[in-house]
Amino acid sequence: MKAKVLLSLILLCGNLAAPPARAGDAAPAASAVPAACELPAYLLTSESQLPKVADAIKAGKPLEILVIGSGSTRIPASEDSSYPARMQAVLKDKLPPAEVVHVSVEIQSKKTAEEATGSFVKLMEAKTPTLVIWQTGTVDAIRAIDPDDFRGAVTEGVAALQKAGADVVLMNLQYSPRTETMISVPPYLDNMRVVAQEHDIPLFDRFAIMRQWNDQGQFDLFSPSRGPELAKQVHDCLGRALAQFVIDAAHLEPAQQQN
Repeated sequence: MKAKVLLSLILLCGNLAAPPARAGDAAPAASAVPAACELPAYLLTSESQLPKVADAIKAGKPLEILVIGSGSTRIPASEDSSYPARMQAVLKDKLPPAEVVHVSVEIQSKKTAEEATGSFVKLMEAKTPTLVIWQTGTVDAIRAIDPDDFRGAVTEGVAALQKAGADVVLMNLQYSPRTETMISVPPYLDNMRVVAQEHDIPLFDRFAIMRQWNDQGQFDLFSPSRGPELAKQVHDCLGRALAQFVIDAAHLEPAQQQN
């Protein structure tokens, strides 16, 4: 029962109340970065690269991105506002007009890393993506899966995705000040970082990014009041950050970008 309550809180943390939106903020242009989305450069920097993404863009081939996530990947009744959709819009805006960008989403609801990994072979055969963004760790933390077992499962999953021919980006847990003291998050954050380093793949630190926004006052992720507008704003910022993260990790030259 406790696990179900905590899972609900984690998945809803993107719906916490936000400051009132200003005029013109409802549907921001992909190229205009709202002040609330600003982040220090180190949070969007990775020493690891995305060579297959770079090769696809250089060759003018379609950029197929698969996001493997959970319930927090989507916004009910507003899919166009979810971070995968916003990432796709920003990438299309920043990459050359002829570049085809397609982002698809595979929801692995309430699955641990080990449970999700079991589907990767068939999933990759069906989707054949250039890049996989694997969002994981939340369910494992809630279920208190042994951190060593979690690391082993993430390692196995990353290996399966790479063997299928894709670049991989790991994305860690959401940040929620209300649940941070209720579940032990650090072991899962640390183990994802270790796996990323061992496999030389980028880690998109969603936890640190959302904590930065909360601590700096861009978003109030503690307020008990919930509404769809904050979810849209947070997802928009995550999508923008993730798009820039992918572009930077692919080390694209200015000529391969619109701006």
